[in-house]
Amino acid sequence: MLKNAMEEIVQGIVTVLMSGSDYQIFCKCQQCQEDIIALSLNTLPAHYVTSEKGRTAVFERMNSKENLEWINKRVIQSIYTVGKYPHRS
Repeated sequence: MLKNAMEEIVQGIVTVLMSGSDYQIFCKCQQCQEDIIALSLNTLPAHYVTSEKGRTAVFERMNSKENLEWINKRVIQSIYTVGKYPHRS
């Protein structure tokens, strides 16, 4: 198992934010959500793990108020960027 744990964290945050009322005006299609995730991940450090134990350790480290605010800020910036410049067909 080789996985970027940050990708899983960002996917969860994007899912929660896009289903909330604060972002109703933004497109929620699969392509836009993937663009938001990709753009967010390009601004965040990767945290690759090779085991469930490693995944849990990354989640515990990232689960502080400061880290979650830092990640959320980058995801929100990505939502607005993709909303302004969507790549849908």
